[in-house]
Amino acid sequence: MVTTIPQTPNTPIQSVLIVGNYCHDVLLQGGAVVAETLGGAASFISNVLTGLSVSFHLTSKVGVDFKYPVNHDPIVVPTSKTTVFHAYFDQGYSENAHQDRVLKRVEVCDPINPSDLPDRKFDFGMAVGVGGEILPETLERMVEICDAVFVDIQALIRAFDENGTVKLVRLKESGFYHLLPRLKFLKASSDEALFMEVEEVRLWCCVVVTHGKDGCEVYWKDGEMKIAPFGANQIDPTGAGDSFLGGFVGGLVHGLVVPDAALVGNFFGSLTVAHIGLPKFDLRLLQHKCMLSNILQGSELCGSLCWKLGVNGKGRPYNAVMLLLFCQ
Repeated sequence: MVTTIPQTPNTPIQSVLIVGNYCHDVLLQGGAVVAETLGGAASFISNVLTGLSVSFHLTSKVGVDFKYPVNHDPIVVPTSKTTVFHAYFDQGYSENAHQDRVLKRVEVCDPINPSDLPDRKFDFGMAVGVGGEILPETLERMVEICDAVFVDIQALIRAFDENGTVKLVRLKESGFYHLLPRLKFLKASSDEALFMEVEEVRLWCCVVVTHGKDGCEVYWKDGEMKIAPFGANQIDPTGAGDSFLGGFVGGLVHGLVVPDAALVGNFFGSLTVAHIGLPKFDLRLLQHKCMLSNILQGSELCGSLCWKLGVNGKGRPYNAVMLLLFCQ
């Protein structure tokens, strides 16, 4: 199990490669459009890493119709449209769908090929496709150029029926299973975890399973650990798992041990569900939430994290977890 990545004041923040397409997300309820936002796991993760002052390179593809300003330009495919997802919040639970929504891919951009990746080495790689854009050969190339690769299982097991509705296939049938021993972390929601054998996969790589309002669990070969949640008033769950993964990797980049990094992930996930679209981060909001969250009471882990953050006015702000959030 990864424990910590030492940092000193003179150590440059390590580099991260994010691979996944930007999307156009459309939220619908009662047959009406509630919101249209920038989507894709890459957008939520880059938002978190930017707030954490982590340098990264993003490889993403969009069509000529891409309509949102972003800080990291994607590859524009002149013969393709941008991937579009419709999220229906009033169709209830269906087989292989999210319990709180039904997702449909109504447009799809080109996949990301190995040749699209930069020809350089990275400390961390994140395979975070949402629309089937990550190919097995692309993930294999990421393993070759990144020291540690983190994968969101949705990039591996999502499939789409004739209407574009998201369905899930078993991990063993995904075409990626042979690459598991070369990964560092595999992240899945509790629903997605049903499509793999956690007890088997944990022998090859660390598995992180998110449980929404109940926090997350980390499994590795010789043990497991539950990480407590932060409370949240859920408005839109879109991007919560992505923000969790961004916070988790950001914490590891800054030198946190895995439990503390997972706690940072839980924090960013809780912020995201309280917003439609990308959340805005503010250091005062971080401090306020750490102080008021129930997790702070009686939790040595959270107390230690908040001490490092300096929210109690004690000790020095600790670069590894200061979270350097910016008002937007």
